[in-house]
Amino acid sequence: MSATVRWGVLATGGIAASFTADLLEMPDAEVVAVGSRSTASAKAFAERFGIPRAYGDWAELAADPDVDVVYVATPHSAHRAAVGLCLEAGRAVLCEKAFTLNAREAGELVALARERGLFLMEAMWMYCNPVVRELARLVADGAVGEIRTVHADFGLDGPFAPDHRLRDPAVGGGALLDLGVYPVSFAQLLLGEPDRVSADALLSPEGVDLNTGVLLGWDSGATALLSCSIVADTPLTASVTGTKGRIEVPRGFFYPEGFVLHRDGREPEEFTVPGRRDSLQHEAAEVMRCLRAGATESPLVPLDGTLAVMRTLDAVRERIGVRYPADTL
Repeated sequence: MSATVRWGVLATGGIAASFTADLLEMPDAEVVAVGSRSTASAKAFAERFGIPRAYGDWAELAADPDVDVVYVATPHSAHRAAVGLCLEAGRAVLCEKAFTLNAREAGELVALARERGLFLMEAMWMYCNPVVRELARLVADGAVGEIRTVHADFGLDGPFAPDHRLRDPAVGGGALLDLGVYPVSFAQLLLGEPDRVSADALLSPEGVDLNTGVLLGWDSGATALLSCSIVADTPLTASVTGTKGRIEVPRGFFYPEGFVLHRDGREPEEFTVPGRRDSLQHEAAEVMRCLRAGATESPLVPLDGTLAVMRTLDAVRERIGVRYPADTL
């Protein structure tokens, strides 16, 4: 792997644009190709960002020998097909979250990557954020003692029209996969896969979740109270409480500027890390570090952790009665 990592971008939507813009600011990254199902969309995206090659077919992007790694930014309903195509073509992949529609699809992609010896990582940028990494380190080192509760929420006030993708079961609509993946991933970063899952939700006429509450339980005695919504602007905060203290993360917990650690018998301690809080460069840097090291997965966003989160999301959907067409395939 050369010093400069060459990226291909699969999809041309908003998150693809944000990620590409951040990549172009990194001296050791180069965006060499973009792929879309529409030639016109690919060409427009390429012209916007100065990308040399535009493909109106995913397979053409995946086959480009100058691409070291593909960033898949499609809706999650297309992740199984897009990532599988890239892996079959021998490309490393960074795939947006939610990783897939269900744990079965996720398992198929992880098995394929491991069989081919190829790098694969979920784009859970929260895990790569230096503030979140410091929080996880402190918790692991016992700064708050044994964890007893985790709280986190992610809600948007909407409203979203019935024909919006967030209301469409065919593309994995609902609050859980788009937003709930963050609170669930936050809790499992600190506690691992839960032993028990309970949930309740308000469903739309189309059968997707509009407002969901989740209770996770661990045999250690820890619990996580989580929520997600596409009908309510929730605080977007998180907290971790243990036997010796607590950590409070302000609004925007999944890309925080900092947090406050409260320890018994001490003054509150504020932790901040300089830099742009919404930067996607942290996850891109981790991908490139892994590729240069010859690693096939990241220790920051391990594939087994991604699979565990997908199993929890499946369990939540089972409890609240949300099924996608892909679940029956």
